[in-house]
Amino acid sequence: MSRSDLPSHTCTIARASAQVGDEWTLLIMRELFLGTRRFDDFLRLTSMSSHLLSQRLRKLETQGVIRREPYSERPPRHEYRLTEKGLDLWTVIIALKQWGDRWLSTEDTPVQIMHKVCGNVVRPHMICPDCGERMGAHDAEAKISEPFQMERQAVRRAP
Repeated sequence: MSRSDLPSHTCTIARASAQVGDEWTLLIMRELFLGTRRFDDFLRLTSMSSHLLSQRLRKLETQGVIRREPYSERPPRHEYRLTEKGLDLWTVIIALKQWGDRWLSTEDTPVQIMHKVCGNVVRPHMICPDCGERMGAHDAEAKISEPFQMERQAVRRAP
């Protein structure tokens, strides 16, 4: 499987990783969720080259994850805002943050998540929407669709 094949796969994890799965894009998403909006701020806060940042922002905009909004006409300048599609990546960023806090942190977490409603610092987790029970990997079973199963079998048979 090559990177260029990912967008055409049946598996939505493969297709999603083709859109937002590289480290630079994830850092841009981190910054967007922390409130960063302007190109120069992304440059400083991610240490990316301007060329790479431009490419990633353009890709995220093309995919509908972010939108550009003008804030200056002379010179023309834009801010970057999350779309609904981009906001839906919040759980992905939080899951990566929590995994990193557990397995990669040498000190206290560098970012705490506070619930605006009650003001408490929280560690979000997955809950079953039907029974209300907390869920982890051992509490779930994957059911693979027929098209995805066929794709997996074809790959296993390929030379």
